[in-house]
Amino acid sequence: MKKVLMVIVALAVCMIVFAQGQQSVSTPVASSSSGNSFTDSRDGKKYRTVKIGKLTWMAQNLNHETADSWCYNDDNSNCEKYGRLYNWNAAIKACPAGWRLPAREDWNELVQAAGGDVAGIRLKSKTGWDNNDDGSSGNGADDFGFSALPGGFRLYLFQRANFGNVGINAYWQSATENKDRAPWNRSMYSFIDSVAENISSKDAAFSVRCVQGGTK
Repeated sequence: MKKVLMVIVALAVCMIVFAQGQQSVSTPVASSSSGNSFTDSRDGKKYRTVKIGKLTWMAQNLNHETADSWCYNDDNSNCEKYGRLYNWNAAIKACPAGWRLPAREDWNELVQAAGGDVAGIRLKSKTGWDNNDDGSSGNGADDFGFSALPGGFRLYLFQRANFGNVGINAYWQSATENKDRAPWNRSMYSFIDSVAENISSKDAAFSVRCVQGGTK
């Protein structure tokens, strides 16, 4: 119950509106390949990559330092583990040449390729997620090598930085805005098998996964 309340409070503060239920369990699971990597020439950091469906994704959260990006709790070791947290204006420019911030359609394709309503558990890493209140594991199956980790979020509220939900939730920015210019994002939870679609403030700082192919 404690974790559920933490998530509810965090999402209320973020002004995040859930728009779940768009994925279908009956969607065929796409094939994938792994074992490739990419080195970011800007800082020499190396990332695993994985092809899921028609898209090639970084299989780790981006960890390139830019303005308006942070390590969780301002602790550099969290950047090494979870990557950096970027507000939307930083995220839209953060990916290296040849890569881009995924659009809403890219995330939709990923979720469908990974099984729809069970995509969360299939994309989450096998380790790194907190156990749930009932003692069950929050870890996933990592069937595609996407290795999603729960890096939490950063918000600036009441004249101070607020970090939350590391170990419990993962949030990722997308390049797509809704009609009110609020960006869509995606999230996963230790206690839910699906992938949620949300709307958030541009000031909210979330993880970034870069992608190749598909929608531009």
